Amino acid sequence: MLEIRSIREQKDELAQRLSKRGVDHNDLLSEAVSIDEQRRNIQQELDELQAKMNTLSKEIGDLFKQGEREKAEAAKQETSDLKTRIQELKEGYDKSAGSLRDVLVQIPNAPHISVPAGTSEADNEVVDTFGDIPELPENAQAHWDLGKEYGLFDMELGVKISGAGFPVYMGKGAKLERSLIAFFLDRAIEAGYKEVVPPLLVNEDSAFATGQLPDKEGQMYHATEDDLYLIPTAEVPITNIYRDVIVEQKDLPVKMVGYTPCFRREAGSYGKDVRGLNRVHQFDKVEIVQIVEPSTSYQVLDTMVDHVKKLLTDLELPFRILRLCGGDLGFTSAITYDMEVYSAAQKKWLEVSSISNFESFQSNRLKCRYRGVDKKAALVHTLNGSALALARIFAALLENGQTPEGIRMPKALVPYTGFEMIEK
Repeated sequence: MLEIRSIREQKDELAQRLSKRGVDHNDLLSEAVSIDEQRRNIQQELDELQAKMNTLSKEIGDLFKQGEREKAEAAKQETSDLKTRIQELKEGYDKSAGSLRDVLVQIPNAPHISVPAGTSEADNEVVDTFGDIPELPENAQAHWDLGKEYGLFDMELGVKISGAGFPVYMGKGAKLERSLIAFFLDRAIEAGYKEVVPPLLVNEDSAFATGQLPDKEGQMYHATEDDLYLIPTAEVPITNIYRDVIVEQKDLPVKMVGYTPCFRREAGSYGKDVRGLNRVHQFDKVEIVQIVEPSTSYQVLDTMVDHVKKLLTDLELPFRILRLCGGDLGFTSAITYDMEVYSAAQKKWLEVSSISNFESFQSNRLKCRYRGVDKKAALVHTLNGSALALARIFAALLENGQTPEGIRMPKALVPYTGFEMIEK
């Protein structure tokens, strides 16, 4: 959530940055400033009347001691009137504060200056491309056919058990999935991230704090009886560890990593783009999260991008890096880099990671701050990245690694899988 002070002081600049999203937010920004002015005026009058009531309360005792009973009674009546007015002001303040919050939660994060303007993924900027597209044998198969032929995963069985979009991994497919999780976790721990095993369901406060509510309510599975939400990513529970926390400057940066299953409804898509593992409702993901000082957050973003680049390089997958345009940015993000691997059998790019800097947008909702040497508390910056999402990595490894003899595993993964080849 944008800070109201920033909106008040930098309204025109924020409006210009927000225009990169392809939507005009001027009316909401103006409404927020107007409500905030009303709220501050109420607060000013409230402070003045409370100070006046404190003064009168002291005077009443003195007047009674001096025998000025008539004046004392008049002062008591004035105090009573002030109490009534103060209560009215408090109610007005609470109403204004609620109205301001209702407006602020509708305003997305302002894109960073480097984010290109645009309205859809067609306007995303390709930053760099790595690796060579593999030459596949004749009659190369897509991963959904390979999964069936080699007995690695079964989408139809998932339909029987749960519904469409819930894969069942089996045999060497299950071992490959587990190996990827261990590989990603080990690499993150080597890079200084602390492993966390968080809950898979979160409450409404947690979902709001990281920006999933109210923006992505329709994409989340909701356990209505207990009013809990299945997590769409480990970012949500891990980041919420620091909700309502003040971190000492010496303890920054905070680096955390966690593996979780992730749950997304992903409704409304059909066709080959959602076949097999291209888009599923449940998938495994290793997530890296950092909480840092604002002055370092863009350097940290670069290190997180480099971390994911190294993972993809070691998996021997061709990939490219995209800087998302304003219209394709997530609601909470100031800047996002997407990593896409090339699926040689499908002849298309598949997104496998998003690395984002939220600046203070999340931390303002989280009320997560840090205390510097001056003892003043200020909002931190939060960042997160998929390192990595497994379903499409799994798909690309099958497709790009297929040979006449079987499916070849990348060398870096063999110590985890225990096999170099998945044979027919």
